Amino acid sequence: MRVMAPEQARMPAGVRMASGVVLAGLALLFAHNTFAVAWPPLPPASWWDWLYNALEIAATILCALRVLLRRQSRWAWLAITLGLAMFSAGDLYYSLAWGPDANNVPFPSIADGLYLSFYPPVYLGILLLLRRRVGRLPAGVWLDGVIGALAIAALGAAFVFGAVLAQTHGAPLTVATNLAYPLADLLLVGILVGIMALTGFDLRGDWILLAAGFALFAVTDSIYLVQTANNSYVANGLLDVGWPGAMVLMSLAAWRPTPRRRRARTEGWGMFLIPTAAAVACVALALDDHFTRLPLVAEILATACLVVVIVRLALSFAENLRMLRASRREAVTDALTGLGNRRALKLELDARLAEAPVEPFVLAFYDLDGFKGYNDTFGHQAGDALLTRLGRRVAAELPEARVYRMGGDEFCVLVSEADGGLDSAARAAGALSEHGSSFRVSCSYGTVRVPAEARDGDTAMLLADARMYDHKGARRPSAASESQRVLLRALAERNSELGQHNDDVAALVQAVCGELDLDPAQALAARRAAELHDVGKLAIPDAILNKPGPLDESEWAFMRQHTIVGERIVAAATSLRDVAPIVRSSHERWDGGGYPDGLAGERIPLGARIVAVCDAFDAMTTTRPYREAIGVTEALAELRRCAGKQFDARVVAAFERAMQAAAAEASDTTTRLAA
Repeated sequence: MRVMAPEQARMPAGVRMASGVVLAGLALLFAHNTFAVAWPPLPPASWWDWLYNALEIAATILCALRVLLRRQSRWAWLAITLGLAMFSAGDLYYSLAWGPDANNVPFPSIADGLYLSFYPPVYLGILLLLRRRVGRLPAGVWLDGVIGALAIAALGAAFVFGAVLAQTHGAPLTVATNLAYPLADLLLVGILVGIMALTGFDLRGDWILLAAGFALFAVTDSIYLVQTANNSYVANGLLDVGWPGAMVLMSLAAWRPTPRRRRARTEGWGMFLIPTAAAVACVALALDDHFTRLPLVAEILATACLVVVIVRLALSFAENLRMLRASRREAVTDALTGLGNRRALKLELDARLAEAPVEPFVLAFYDLDGFKGYNDTFGHQAGDALLTRLGRRVAAELPEARVYRMGGDEFCVLVSEADGGLDSAARAAGALSEHGSSFRVSCSYGTVRVPAEARDGDTAMLLADARMYDHKGARRPSAASESQRVLLRALAERNSELGQHNDDVAALVQAVCGELDLDPAQALAARRAAELHDVGKLAIPDAILNKPGPLDESEWAFMRQHTIVGERIVAAATSLRDVAPIVRSSHERWDGGGYPDGLAGERIPLGARIVAVCDAFDAMTTTRPYREAIGVTEALAELRRCAGKQFDARVVAAFERAMQAAAAEASDTTTRLAA
C-alpha cells in the first residue's frame, strides 16, 4: 500500500463532511443575500446573522483542526487560525452586543480591536508559508515582491485610502482606527502580489485557495470601507458574503497538499513583468496627481515603488555584467585545467598577428604519449588529475609563455622568440612528461615560427599540428611491436579473459623491472614476454582451457605443452626471437620442479623469473572458474612463502617494493583529487 507524506495525506472523513456542510451553508447565505431566497419556517432576520457567524466560526475550527492533526507548516497555520479566530470573535461580539441596534454602535469598539487583530498573525502565517515554499531567495526576487506590494498599496491608497480619509474626522483614536483598516487591507493585497512575484505566479496546492481567500477578504473589506465612507453600504447584501466566503476558502486551503519547495525563477522576460507594470502604474499615479490631488500616502508609496524599481534595474544590470564576464571567461577557459582553450588561442593569435609589425613568436602543439594506457590503468579521475597536474606544471615552468589545453590530451604553448622561443617549447615538452614505477607519459610535439614560417593563425596551427604528428610518427611502433599486436589480437579474440590477464601481468612486470633497474632492452623483452606468455594456449582445446574443475593428469600433460607452442609462435616473428626463450621458461621453478625443461636457479632467464612471480600473483588475485580469488595481502604472503623454492627470492622482494610504491602513488593521487 502506498504511504503518503503527511502534507499529501487525504483529508479525514469527518473534516470532509464538515467542509461539505460549511460550503452548503455558504451557498445558502449567497442565495439569500443575492437573490433574497429565504426559508419561511425560520425567523427571517436573526437566522441569517447567526448563519453568517456560524460560517466564520466553522472556518476557524477547520483551520484549528488542521493545526492539531497535521505537523506540516503547523506554526504558519496556527498564526492564520489565530487571525481567523480574532475576526470571528469581532463579528460575534458585534452581533451579540449591537446586532438589533447597529446604528448605536460606538466607534471604535472592542469589535474594531478584534477585527484589526486579524491582520498581524495572518501576515506572519503568510510569511512562514512563503519561507516553507521557496526557502532562500535572491535579492532581485525579494525586490520584485517589494515592488509588487508597493505598487498595489499605492493604487489602493489612491482609490480606497483617499475615500476613507475624506470622510474621517473626530477624535485621534477614531481617525487612527478608520485609517488602520485600509492600510491593513492594502498591506495584505501587497503581500499577496509580492508572493505571486516571489513564486513566479506558480499557485499550486494550498496557495491558490489561500491567495483567493485573502484577496477576497481584502477586496470585500476595501469595498465596504469605500461604501461606508460614501454612505452607500447596504447590510445583508452580496458584499456580506465576502468575509465568511474568504474565511471558508482559507480553511479549505489549510487542508490542501503543500507543494514541494521549488527554486524561484530568476531568468527570462517574465522577471521584468512586475517591475515594468509597477513602474507604469506608479508613473500613471504621478501624472494623475497633477490633475486630481492624491492622498499623501499614495504619493509616498508610488515614489518608494519607483525608487525600488530603479534599484532593481541597477541590480539586474550588475548581475548581467557579472554573468557576461563569467560567460566570456568560461568561453575561453578549459574547465578541467583552468588554462586557455582553443578559442582563447585563436583570439591570441589574431591579436598578435594584427600588430604591426608582428613580434616573432613560436607556436608549439603537444600530444601526450602513453596517456590512454594511464587512463585505462588508473581510471578517468586519475587521468583528469594528471592532465591538471601537467597543465599547471608547464604553466609554472614557462611563466613567460601562454599555455593552452586544446582538448583531450593535447596542449599548446605560445611564446615570443625574445622569451626563449624554440628552447622554451622544448622545456615545455619535458614539463608535459611524468613517469612512475608502473607508467610513463611523455609527449610528441611540433613547432612553427611565426611569422617566418606562417603569416596567419590557421596556417600556423595546421603546420604545428602536422609537425607534431610527424614527430609522433617518427616513433611509430617497430616490427616487433606490430608482430606482438597481431598475436595479442589473436589471443584476445580466442579468449578475452586471457588478453586481460596478460595485460595485467605485463603492467606488473614493468613495475618489477623498474625496481630491479634492468636496462631498457631487458625490460622491454620481459614486458613483451609477459604479454605473450599465454599465446601458446591458442593450441589448447576450449574443453581443457575453460574446464570449471581441476585438470586430470592427461589434461595437465596437454596444458604443459603451451609454453613450447608459445615459443614456436613467438619465434616465428624474427623481431621477437629474444622474447621466445622467456615465453618457453615462464613456468619453470627456482628449485627445478617446473616445466617444460626443469631449469633451476640462474639458468632460468631473468625475464621468465619475473613473469613467473607476476603471473602467479595475478592468478591468485583473480577469480577462476575452479576457485575464488584471494586478497592482495594473502597473495603476497604466499609469494614470500614460496620464495627460494618456486620463485626467485630477489624477484619476490622487488615485486613487494613495486606493490608498495604503487599503493603509495594511488594514495597520493586520491589525496590530490580530494584536495
